[in-house]
Amino acid sequence: MLQANAPPVIDLTVVLPASLGLNMRPSSCDTFVALPPSSKGERIIFGKNSDRPCDEVQEVVYFPARDCDAGEKVECTYIEIEQAAHTHAVILSRPAWLWGAEMGANEHQVCIGNEAVWGRESVNDEEALLGMDLVRLGLERADTAEKAVGVITDLLEKYGQGGQCLEDQCGFTYHNSFLISDRKEAWVLETSGRYWAAERVQGGHRNISNEYSIRTKIDKEHPGLREYAQMKGWWDGKSQFNFAATYSFMNTARIEDSRSRCCEGRKLLDKSSGHISAETMMDILRDKDSGINMEGMFMSTGSMVSVIPTNPFLPGVHYFTATPDPERSVFKPFIFVKHIKGQLKETSSPSYGPDDPVKKKPRFQSKPDRKHTLFTKHEVVAAIIDSNKDRGQKIVHRMRQLENEKMKAMEEILAHGVEEPDFLVDLFPRSVREELNLYSQC
Repeated sequence: MLQANAPPVIDLTVVLPASLGLNMRPSSCDTFVALPPSSKGERIIFGKNSDRPCDEVQEVVYFPARDCDAGEKVECTYIEIEQAAHTHAVILSRPAWLWGAEMGANEHQVCIGNEAVWGRESVNDEEALLGMDLVRLGLERADTAEKAVGVITDLLEKYGQGGQCLEDQCGFTYHNSFLISDRKEAWVLETSGRYWAAERVQGGHRNISNEYSIRTKIDKEHPGLREYAQMKGWWDGKSQFNFAATYSFMNTARIEDSRSRCCEGRKLLDKSSGHISAETMMDILRDKDSGINMEGMFMSTGSMVSVIPTNPFLPGVHYFTATPDPERSVFKPFIFVKHIKGQLKETSSPSYGPDDPVKKKPRFQSKPDRKHTLFTKHEVVAAIIDSNKDRGQKIVHRMRQLENEKMKAMEEILAHGVEEPDFLVDLFPRSVREELNLYSQC
């Protein structure tokens, strides 16, 4: 019988889009959460870098809460599913070509980020729900982290996960893991096809990367998880069940790279344990030595940090970059208040409706321009930063000044609450316009 600690060696190289110009083992994303007593004050700090192809645009979009009609359907990236009776307001950071999201938050201060993971179970090439669709669906349908686990696993059981995860015909698919937090706790949810395990995190800090990380502490699981592993010969049914050891490939280049980033991320959290703040999380996401701030053909194309007070009467603040490389980006704040007006124009990509090559079959026959206003301006400034050291340093300094000004203002709100909610209706787009103004002056 095949033992869990002796998996076969598998080559996980995939062929990436021709625009990236080579074969490589893509790595993608690191997600973090810090809860008391690791975090500073009575706050939960959530953060994620979305690592995607370097030519992919990530947009930040808002969708208001709404009541839905009986029998209504919702069209996700590839498939149509039944709509919920009510969906919560959400702020999302997502690759501009798809329906779901890499990361985001909802009006109840639930935050979710996903990771690509691979293991012994083959990934599904057939079109189903993407892990990124499940991120959005979890945020739209759950008002706590634990309920989001239920939403995602129910949808996983009903519709499955699968389909192309890049805007190209390159066969890049994966299973998904999720880090989910709310005002009181966090959950790690890791999936393998329709099978899954979940771990509750009630204090301290936790991070996930592109490998299974749930071991023997399993607080919820698919009812057939262990039976399936035993049937496949991955577990003997007698030794202590370890989800990661049972379902993982442990000896591939992809896993080794992910393990290194995950370990370095844990070290950075450990180093600041007891006083992890939004600034700490941003510094971690900006760390290039660890590989967390990824460079190259796969790079950090969007970043998010959320600050969620445990006090239910205080608002959460959600910071997004909407631009690549957090080291040379500005984290801009968003707060859920009533009367937020529709889409966030400057960070929303052009819409191509039914003519979008993603929607037509065969898919991905062309790739339209998806650059939004902020992305376009930031692209020019990033080139200046790369080509002129002195000028670049001055620009980055001004970017940090703007970010620090916003964070200082947000600290007042985090400590005392929202006194004038109407003033915050356009908080994020107003911050984006200030960033655009800064770039114009550069």
